[in-house]
Amino acid sequence: MIEYIRHADEVLAVILRANFYSEGIEFFTPAHFSQQLGYMNRPQGYMIPPHVHNPVAREVQFTKEVLIIKTGKVRVDFYDDDQSYLESRILYQGDIVLLAFGGHGFEMLESSEIIEVKQGPYAGDADKTRFCGIESAAARIVQ
Repeated sequence: MIEYIRHADEVLAVILRANFYSEGIEFFTPAHFSQQLGYMNRPQGYMIPPHVHNPVAREVQFTKEVLIIKTGKVRVDFYDDDQSYLESRILYQGDIVLLAFGGHGFEMLESSEIIEVKQGPYAGDADKTRFCGIESAAARIVQ
């Protein structure tokens, strides 16, 4: 299953659930995103020819991150660009989320291992603005 978190006609995040299944190859992000999220399902013996990636100048203004929930259970809270809370979702082992725009925060509902992939180089404190989020009891979990 694929879920899109949207606000004001903008995709804030894409959730690829662990149970997603499709034939072939499919991308879930618009072509203009500086981070792409795709899925491949290929049969045994299928070959992807060896290749290298060519240097292509790209301009990245906003960090997009992909989180893979390796183990555990995590609540992700979504905010708009003005830091106003929108909604929450629960992520489980094997789920993947691409965080594209807006803000986000997390609460570990169980001990969790998360793998993070994002563009670099990392800019340290200049890379993000932290703000006060919601209390756990205020979470509106969308299922």
